[in-house]
Amino acid sequence: MTTDASVAPPVAAPPPKSPTVPPIPPRSARSRLVSVVRHALLIVAAFVMLYPLLWMVASSLRPDSDIFNSYGLFVNTFDTTHYPDGWNALAQPFSSYLLNSAIVVLGSIVGNLVSCSMAAYAFARLDFPFKRSAFAIMLLTIMLPVHVVIVPQYILFANMDLINTFVPMILPKLLATDAFFIFLMVQFIRGIPRELDEAARIDGAGHARIFLRIILPLMTPALATTTIFTFIWTWNDFFTQLIFLTDPDLYTVPVALRSFIDGQENSSFGALFAMSIVSLVPIFLAFLLGQRYLIQGIATTGGK
Repeated sequence: MTTDASVAPPVAAPPPKSPTVPPIPPRSARSRLVSVVRHALLIVAAFVMLYPLLWMVASSLRPDSDIFNSYGLFVNTFDTTHYPDGWNALAQPFSSYLLNSAIVVLGSIVGNLVSCSMAAYAFARLDFPFKRSAFAIMLLTIMLPVHVVIVPQYILFANMDLINTFVPMILPKLLATDAFFIFLMVQFIRGIPRELDEAARIDGAGHARIFLRIILPLMTPALATTTIFTFIWTWNDFFTQLIFLTDPDLYTVPVALRSFIDGQENSSFGALFAMSIVSLVPIFLAFLLGQRYLIQGIATTGGK
């Protein structure tokens, strides 16, 4: 047996080359210019939309004689007396009107969350006669303006001796009258797999337990969206609250601001602007704290 001493030892294979990432081409001067122009236009548009609010903030810090003499945002003379004067300008401190609005808003939020979620579960999961027709009629009510139903509602609540109470503004919310939120929740529930319902039904759960233990916890984005929209719409609602509330002690914030002009005989706009800024703070905080849930709820319900 012969051996070949001239045979070379095996050569190790070279390591595999890592895939090369093509370099990102530098942005051209034209694309940079377009980006700068786009951002500049957005900043200008944002300033134009925010200018009335900024002017109102500046006017609340000016003397009454300087409010309509300057349309700029720079304040020459700071006058912070408008805030304490406006707080106590009406028959009640402004805190009482904030409390009245908070009661109406809280009742409306609870009513919409309870009634609209139950109605949405019925439309999304239950089978009953004329389901499609009822759902179509419900959607048609979205296009029905509030001015059409306010007269029969006023006659109904007047016959029940409920005028000058918060009931006419809260009770309809407990009856699932906001079709927009029902549709929002129906779309969200339809995106939840039915296998979860079937698994719970095998374990002996009924519709009530499925709704409370499975569907409702998964509806957090839709419920948060309903809460934020209900808060903003109810807090800013002027027409309905003006119709049902005639007692100054029960005025909410929008009606109290309207009374500000009458109470001050068109003389103290600085106090009016100051209380308007105070009334905007809860809305700003609600949107700031719930922006993430609002975007998530709209995105998830719009996917179906």
